[in-house]
Amino acid sequence: MFIQTESTPNPATLKFLPGQTVLEAGTADFPSSEGAEKSPLAEKIFRVQGVTGVFFGNDFVTVTKEDAVEWDHVKPAILGAIMEHFQSGQPVMLGEAQASGHADHDGENSEIVGQIKELLDTRVRPAVAQDGGDITFHGFERGVVYLHMQGACAGCPSSTITLKMGIENLLRHYIPEVTEVRPVGVL
Repeated sequence: MFIQTESTPNPATLKFLPGQTVLEAGTADFPSSEGAEKSPLAEKIFRVQGVTGVFFGNDFVTVTKEDAVEWDHVKPAILGAIMEHFQSGQPVMLGEAQASGHADHDGENSEIVGQIKELLDTRVRPAVAQDGGDITFHGFERGVVYLHMQGACAGCPSSTITLKMGIENLLRHYIPEVTEVRPVGVL
């Protein structure tokens, strides 16, 4: 098994590509070791000293480390944990894994929210996945779209620029009711 790595715009985050499917559908975000028991793979990765976050996409694993830790010191152990997991035959997620996605929004503005989610799914999320992250809809209130940033996007120095210059401009162009885009904290 050969695992490729790619840098992300977030210097504290590295994208690992195991060359096989990680999650069949959706994403899974572990912004801390809390909740990692839902995933044997996330548990193994969190055992590496200095790892602070794990995120799964369709064909990648994104790992975030403490700023004080050098990639040269943790990358071999992370590669080993990923390789060991996939060779063990264990599932990535246990039980009924809840794939993270957009928050539900019923009632007023549901047509606008549908348009927002459609644009996020077709224009934003595929590009963000290339960088090892995900952005999901959290809410819409009085013209403000609230988005949840995961994986490499969470804590990335360029995420504010991506939100304001990229996503906000895109949504405002197609949906006049949108006036602003804001990030929400970890769910």
